[in-house]
Amino acid sequence: MADPLENAYETVNSLPSVSEKTYPIAGILVTVFGLEELPSHVSEVACLWLLHPRLATKERMSGFATAAITDWNIRAKTDSHDDSNLSAKGLIAIAFDQRNHGTRLVEPLANEAWRQGNPRHAQDMFSIFQGTARDVSLLLDYLPSYVFPDSGRRVCKNLVLGVSLGGHAAWSCILHEPRVSAGVVIIGCPDYVNLMMDRARLSKHTTWMNSDPPGSQFLGSEAFPTPLLSAIRKYDPASLVFNHLHADSGIGPSCKDPLPEPTEQEKQALRPTLTRCLAGKKILNLSGGSDRLVPYHCGESFLTWLKKASAPDGWFADGAMTLEDVIVEGAAHQVTPKMVSEAVRFISDTLSHGDSREAGTDRGSKM
Repeated sequence: MADPLENAYETVNSLPSVSEKTYPIAGILVTVFGLEELPSHVSEVACLWLLHPRLATKERMSGFATAAITDWNIRAKTDSHDDSNLSAKGLIAIAFDQRNHGTRLVEPLANEAWRQGNPRHAQDMFSIFQGTARDVSLLLDYLPSYVFPDSGRRVCKNLVLGVSLGGHAAWSCILHEPRVSAGVVIIGCPDYVNLMMDRARLSKHTTWMNSDPPGSQFLGSEAFPTPLLSAIRKYDPASLVFNHLHADSGIGPSCKDPLPEPTEQEKQALRPTLTRCLAGKKILNLSGGSDRLVPYHCGESFLTWLKKASAPDGWFADGAMTLEDVIVEGAAHQVTPKMVSEAVRFISDTLSHGDSREAGTDRGSKM
């Protein structure tokens, strides 16, 4: 897989680098960006958790740290005369190696796909990024005692930004970690079943091809075991919804099928889950219009359904969540400079206790 961050930082490279300090926390090497840039008067600090792509390491996320921290510090300084709360809040960024990557590598083949000879690609990838999401929750417990041991500062907000594999993990953080209030997902997918079905089809996986019709026996096969499906139904965004809308099968529809409007009974069943996982949260989803590795269409049914449910006239409007869903035309499985600037804008807007785009507007767009 090509490096999706190869050309991402073209506009960031001209910025001065921000400070870095590495801490060993719970057996994980954690790099914290921006501590030295925190103004002395700041007592509240927001944390931006940066989750890197598959086959990469935490160092590849330094550009996002530089761009986000620089933008916020400039905005806070410029706008401090209008809003004293803005200048009283600082921003740091945190990066660590995902499981089985970088300093945590134990089995190189587990990071590869079916085409590269890994027969357990489906369960390897899902367990790795779900494990990384749990690492975020673990580190949330302990990071403050390492970076602010004198208790002079406190963490006031947590945001997550993930790319590709890190984007899959970011979705899990947003849904399952109450302390994460906002997230940026870049070329990630909220529907793991549809993503892997599409990948098996394109790979002409034996299990896919040896069934009639092709793919009809893929789910539940050795390539996509039933116990894996059980885990996906607990943690995957789309499967949490599909469980209620398709209770008989427990499996989501194909990528091209639109999700139906839920019945009143389904709404009652879904509301506690959506409230627990998404109420009050802000999400920016950035996708490449020409991405073949993580195609937008794999998560489109879920994203369209969620945007409709959470719209001002939707049945979950009182959940007060916002979802900006942006497709960058012509972009493959890559992070473009435009995606970086959109992510930085979203982070600073969120820290400013608002969004430059009001809820319900520009919720789905193309660039």
